[in-house]
Amino acid sequence: MSNRFDDLPLSKEILKAIEIMGFEEATPIQTLAIPALIEGHDIIGQAQTGTGKTAAFGIPLLEKINTKSKDVQGLVLCPTRELAIQVAAELTSLASRKKGVFILPVYGGQPMDRQLRALSRGVQVVVGTPGRIMDHMDRRTLDLSSVRFAVLDEADEMLDMGFFEDMETILADTPEDCQKAMFSATMPAGIQSLAERFLRDPKTLKITQKRLTVPTIEQIWFEVRQHQKLDALCRVLDTWNPNRAIVFCSTKHGTDDLVSNLQARGYQADALHGNLSQTQRDRVMTRFRSGSLDILAATDVAARGLDVDDVDAVINYDIPNGAENYVHRIGRTGRAGKAGKAFTFVTPRETYALRDIMRRTKAQITQAQLPSKFEVANIKTQQLLEEVRAVMTENNLAKHTLLVEKFLDGDETSMQMAAALLKMLMKREFGDLDLAEDKAMKQSLSGETARLFFNLGHKAKIGPRDIVGAITGETGLPGRVVGAIEIRDRFSFVDVPAEHADAIIQALDGSKLRGCRLGVDKATPK
Repeated sequence: MSNRFDDLPLSKEILKAIEIMGFEEATPIQTLAIPALIEGHDIIGQAQTGTGKTAAFGIPLLEKINTKSKDVQGLVLCPTRELAIQVAAELTSLASRKKGVFILPVYGGQPMDRQLRALSRGVQVVVGTPGRIMDHMDRRTLDLSSVRFAVLDEADEMLDMGFFEDMETILADTPEDCQKAMFSATMPAGIQSLAERFLRDPKTLKITQKRLTVPTIEQIWFEVRQHQKLDALCRVLDTWNPNRAIVFCSTKHGTDDLVSNLQARGYQADALHGNLSQTQRDRVMTRFRSGSLDILAATDVAARGLDVDDVDAVINYDIPNGAENYVHRIGRTGRAGKAGKAFTFVTPRETYALRDIMRRTKAQITQAQLPSKFEVANIKTQQLLEEVRAVMTENNLAKHTLLVEKFLDGDETSMQMAAALLKMLMKREFGDLDLAEDKAMKQSLSGETARLFFNLGHKAKIGPRDIVGAITGETGLPGRVVGAIEIRDRFSFVDVPAEHADAIIQALDGSKLRGCRLGVDKATPK
């Protein structure tokens, strides 16, 4: 069976949207579900989060929408607001070339009047949580009598969250001839009961899950907004300084855009995706293997069969499409017993997908705070000084020594000259960032400080970045307010501005840090 989208019975508008989104090929669940749903069958799709289920039901749903009518024709139920927002966003992208389609996410926590105004204007697709859908049904602000296509997404999760009766009531309110699709990772009795009652002669589509083994490498994730990803990537690359890194993107266009941005910032980067000819692909891989290319930005399809030793880091610029892809991606590093790191960027809407990856792989993926610009500047300065020391060790400086001696024929000292050269190099590298950050940090610590006691230390694998990340993450304070950090085996001391001490204690005491319960209090004077 073909896994090309243009081999599926799709309209040119949907195919154009898929091309714009940069998807290279249909996933297994999409290959099975899209034709069955377009033919009008009810289906039960047994597949995990992140296997492309949204497009699997979203594409047929959008193909069946009558844009001349403003009645609600499509309904998608999701267990959480995060998933509802994510599904609505993907459906909106898939409908980008189909004029007159209006999609509305409805969920608790969002102002009701905004949803009421949108519903009164008319929408064809509603994506929502069971509780908020029921709320609108009770208010008579949501009429399901024209729904032609209903979907239960993550049905087993909704069952676990106590939404069985809500799902039952909502499905019962849709027309008898409404086409229905149910997606669930597992098939507990409650879900089977709903399927038997509401689905008509459904086709069962099951995607066999492989046994997943996660490489024993350090795995870290950062929460970032979409527009912050490029800056976050540069900070990760500058801080950990991998000799060879693979950065995974979800689309071909994404890899090209990323490479352009990285090259503009002076990184040796190139792209690997399905639009490249074999000659182009071979050229890129030759450069990457030889070390003349430091960063390879790739899609999942292009990286299949990629066999490169000594990859220091894998960075998931876009969260992988399911646990299998996650394992496949990060397995590119840490080979032959060598050390490796895997970093994953997660937007607030994607934490649901990350939790599913962690649950399925049983991997220890630790959340961390992105290094500050000041930390990056410090690290790059140290790297620069190490390069200087290496050149000095080579002791091939006779010609340059003569130039220095000639220059230092006045009152200048060699120390002043070295400092001036370092200042020039740092300014070219960072601008005035390092000076501004240093000044801000000194100002923040110039007032009265308080010393805090943390009950965790080296034994709990706690480092300065963990402590700074915990403080900034839980309080919103900038990292530069944190002063001296002293880490012992079983506890640590941290200097912070006295005015923020109580707020930091209240935010952190009793929380978790690297899986351990954290105790924070004011340190007892020596």
